[in-house]
Amino acid sequence: MFLHHHTRSATALALVLLCTFLTACKKAEVPLLDHPQIAAGSRMEDVSFTSASMGREMKYRVFLPASIAPGTKFPVVYLLHGCGGDVRDWSNYSQVSEYAAKGYILVMPAEECSYYINSQANPEDKYEDYTTRDLIADVESRFPAKTERENRAVVGVSMGGYGAITSALVHPEIYSFVGAISPAVDVPSRKFSWQHYWQSKRFESIFGPNGSAQRNARDPFKLVESAEPNSTPYIYMTAGEQEAMYTSIKRFAEKLKARNFQYEFHTKPGGHDWNEWNKEIPGCMKELTARVK
Repeated sequence: MFLHHHTRSATALALVLLCTFLTACKKAEVPLLDHPQIAAGSRMEDVSFTSASMGREMKYRVFLPASIAPGTKFPVVYLLHGCGGDVRDWSNYSQVSEYAAKGYILVMPAEECSYYINSQANPEDKYEDYTTRDLIADVESRFPAKTERENRAVVGVSMGGYGAITSALVHPEIYSFVGAISPAVDVPSRKFSWQHYWQSKRFESIFGPNGSAQRNARDPFKLVESAEPNSTPYIYMTAGEQEAMYTSIKRFAEKLKARNFQYEFHTKPGGHDWNEWNKEIPGCMKELTARVK
């Protein structure tokens, strides 16, 4: 009897301590830092709407010209973050808002580590459908956006660069310009690795098993062999010369060249981070603004 009572007391004490610990942790949570760099002549809005493809609320951030004359419409640039990022990345870590002041709508969705495709393991995570359908439809119904392919561009960093390249090859009818900054083009072709077990399993849940038709259907190195160069958007691609993916990005650029895609490829000394990407963004945006109006 004493032992039974002692066990119950110990269990109760453990639960009290756990609750106290969790409460303390909750109180100690630090709000996510958000320090958007909003250029003069631009303004920012955060949007949340229900996505039919995702079946839930989805968020995105927008930079707009600060002053908009009645009836004026603007070209739209979709800015895709890397894995681990969210709506804050482009606005917090770059000066990209200055292009809103020059007459562009900049859209920054939050899409987790989805690689901007429909998940093979989680049918509810239809990120590709969301990005190419729901997001564009909401932006064009909510903001003074031009709605033709020639007025639409997509630019991404790392995972976002992969998403931009995949959009160019799978959905060439959507965008007229694609910017891929340090694009993670090799991810679908990476083999299973025990050393990187959890990463391999995550990639399998997104893309499907190695060698599967589903995975091959979103592998840029396979897509580039069958895509039609004349209907594919113009591709502006960059890589840091010290980043781990430099060789694979360069190899992908050689594939584009071999099949006569309209593209350009730039490299600079640097790694896989915003220090490198901020060196490449001005060149990318210069070419974008010359082509997308």
